[in-house]
Amino acid sequence: MAPVLTVKNLSKSFGGPLVLDGVSLSIEPGEVRALVGQNGSGKSTLIKILAGFHVPDGGEVDVDGAPLPFGNGTASDALGLRFVHQDLGLVDMLDTTDNLALGQGYRNYSSGLIRWRAERKTARKALNDLGYSFDVRRPVGTLAMSERTAVAIARAVGTRGVTPKLLVLDEPTANLPAVEAERLYALTRRVAESGIAVVFVSHHFDEVFELSDSVTVLRDGKLVTTVPVKGLTEDALIELVIGRPLESVEHDVRTVEREKVLLEVKDVGTADVLDSVSFQVHAGEIVGVAGITGSGRDELAPAIFGGMDRHGVVTVDGATIPRQRPDLSVAAGVGLVPAQRHANAAFMASSLRENITVTKPGVHFKNLLLRKRPEKADVDVWLERLDVRPRNSEFAMSDLSGGNQQKVVMCRWLRMSPKVLILDEPTQGVDVGAKADIHRLVDEAAAEGTAVVVVSTDHEELVRLCHRVLVVRRGRVAEELGSEGLSPDAITAVTIGRDQHAVA
Repeated sequence: MAPVLTVKNLSKSFGGPLVLDGVSLSIEPGEVRALVGQNGSGKSTLIKILAGFHVPDGGEVDVDGAPLPFGNGTASDALGLRFVHQDLGLVDMLDTTDNLALGQGYRNYSSGLIRWRAERKTARKALNDLGYSFDVRRPVGTLAMSERTAVAIARAVGTRGVTPKLLVLDEPTANLPAVEAERLYALTRRVAESGIAVVFVSHHFDEVFELSDSVTVLRDGKLVTTVPVKGLTEDALIELVIGRPLESVEHDVRTVEREKVLLEVKDVGTADVLDSVSFQVHAGEIVGVAGITGSGRDELAPAIFGGMDRHGVVTVDGATIPRQRPDLSVAAGVGLVPAQRHANAAFMASSLRENITVTKPGVHFKNLLLRKRPEKADVDVWLERLDVRPRNSEFAMSDLSGGNQQKVVMCRWLRMSPKVLILDEPTQGVDVGAKADIHRLVDEAAAEGTAVVVVSTDHEELVRLCHRVLVVRRGRVAEELGSEGLSPDAITAVTIGRDQHAVA
């Protein structure tokens, strides 16, 4: 079968070392190809070249035998290349029908009026073809994440006069709990069965094995290999990605003693989701929070920190934190790494130095003047410690891969030695090597006496990190799972409402 996509000797640099170095690959129609590699390996650059955002320094790309003009998103789309990025590009206030029309317009009567009935019928069919059925008149901001992803995919595979040939899904399950991820797997298979090739970018190796026919591995901008998934082991894939066997780090949850209470949450609720949530976190303790979408899991971290309105009481080391006052939370020693870093944490046009020191710039002021040399030296230590690449404090945040951006946000708070550290999806979009680094840093923070809260849809991550896990259902803490018998399956079962003893 002739390849639908052929990439030959593609290279790209941004004024420094090559971020893509002679990469070649091909993909056949209907094939599901996983694209994996550490942050900074070149995955995002490759995708942006295909999408017309970057122009390569050398190489060529053919789509179904036709050459791809570089630096032209319209030409990429016209040849049948479609993309669903981590930022889905949806307008939350608009409904599904309007979002599907973005970029292609509406069908109109001769009078110029929009044919709304026909448009909604088309929208329903597009979703039904992907296995989804919900009210297309609902604002997409009210939909579950899997439904939002389905809207983005339906828009991407719309014909627009040209049959789609290849769909690129960039970390589509990053925000999805296991149940919703399974729906996305089924959706992806349905797209591939229609003859559209799928490139699936992921840091979660379980879904690589679950979903993909083959896997392409990039490392430091170079192609390592492309191999069938059948017969490949996870350990072998990890070694291909990082270039060495991954060191195993055991987390002994039974050795941690509960000491002083640093964080107390009492009867905390929000207007529409959380309902009287109460728990304590002690110095040196790592407490996990799990729950399906809509359970209140997503609202808990910002409610505690002050990013959304709440009722109830939050105290840090005995001091009460007023609601909707994140500034006072920071002053009391609370740090938050939010799930949506672009919207709530990262200053994309600013330098890494500015992103890291923004929480306490006064440390490097003298006589009302900023001393940039000691500030830069301070930042350089943290960039080295968290292995941020490139290790340049004056680099713009927007020039980093997603995983390295996440590390920078972690730097911001770890350098403050917080009393309480709240991590909402801390390794979302982070490669397997960086994930291990971040887990080590969380362990170190707890060992130094920080009370840590980890909110995560990655249940293996919760087992690896946490001394106990709180499961939120219907806005309340429904279960507390201790170290005994803690497993990903046990957490999953309890999040959907099964008794923990039934899966012990």
